[in-house]
Amino acid sequence: MNQTVSVIVPIYKVEKYIHRCIDSILTQSYQKLEIILVDDGSPDRCGEIANQYADKDPRVKALHKENGGLSDARNFGMKHVTGEFTMFVDSDDWLEPQAIDHMIHHMLAFKADVIQSAFYYAHKDHLLFDQRYYSKNGDLLIYDNEKLMYELVKNETVKNFAWGKLYRTELIRDLEFEKGVLFEDVFWAHNVMHRVRTFIVLNEPLYNYYQRNDSIVANYTIRNLDIIKGLKVRHEFLEKEHTSLTQESYKQLLKNLLIHYNLLLLNRKVDQQRMHRKEIKEYIRQNYFNFKQATENDQQLSLQLRLFYRNPYLNVAYLSLRKITRKLKVFSKQAGLEKISREGANAV
Repeated sequence: MNQTVSVIVPIYKVEKYIHRCIDSILTQSYQKLEIILVDDGSPDRCGEIANQYADKDPRVKALHKENGGLSDARNFGMKHVTGEFTMFVDSDDWLEPQAIDHMIHHMLAFKADVIQSAFYYAHKDHLLFDQRYYSKNGDLLIYDNEKLMYELVKNETVKNFAWGKLYRTELIRDLEFEKGVLFEDVFWAHNVMHRVRTFIVLNEPLYNYYQRNDSIVANYTIRNLDIIKGLKVRHEFLEKEHTSLTQESYKQLLKNLLIHYNLLLLNRKVDQQRMHRKEIKEYIRQNYFNFKQATENDQQLSLQLRLFYRNPYLNVAYLSLRKITRKLKVFSKQAGLEKISREGANAV
């Protein structure tokens, strides 16, 4: 295997994590790499650190630009890609040593367009592996376009994240990320996967997705609603290109609408005029019969919809009761997340 893999790393205010990330790429068992570090106008020493890596290793390119956000940094990095394959790594995450080697091997063996690995939710002192959707000893999964699009919409086995995947560069070169939004991957992923003929999922966890101690409840802002915008954009796309998936899309959209309505309730200060809660409530009411039809085979979500339609606070009360009863072990538990010690790891 002598194909070049381009790895794009957008960098902004991550001086604390950047060495761990870049070192994990430089020490990959697969060495034919082009590592594109995009300093997105970072106010700390990140730009200087990127230059130091570029001076030491000819595979590293250090690029500098004015701050424009994650999407803008990725788009900027794509303009400098020369490799046959491209990977995105967020600057507070890191790769397992064999990650790229294993991914490109299977990519070539199955002539795939995109390959995704399982991953760890990486905390300071431990890792979590999602046993609900992945099995460490399980065989790889091969999806054609129809199955892939369905799994993407469900967002269980196939994730909307841009990271953790290896792409054929020509597949994504002309598909830019939406600038100025959070959850930019939701706006982007369906356009990519629509083009894919063969998609591979590796059950082996090869990517470490770092979990900072930031609570979405404590740090919630109106910008978090961008995910709703992204799901609506995707829904319109599916209605035109993949009509068989509109019901599943309605389900995922409803789940997120209900979640964010409750988050807005918990953070009333960011929605003091209730404008955003009113918008969500009105959208659900306008699309009630579509949501009702889509949730016919999902008893819990169907109940939440009916309760919300009568009064949003009824759904809040139901969820609170369900949370209490789960703690009392009234509801059976899912397989859930396997906790793995990071003893000896370079925890930050």
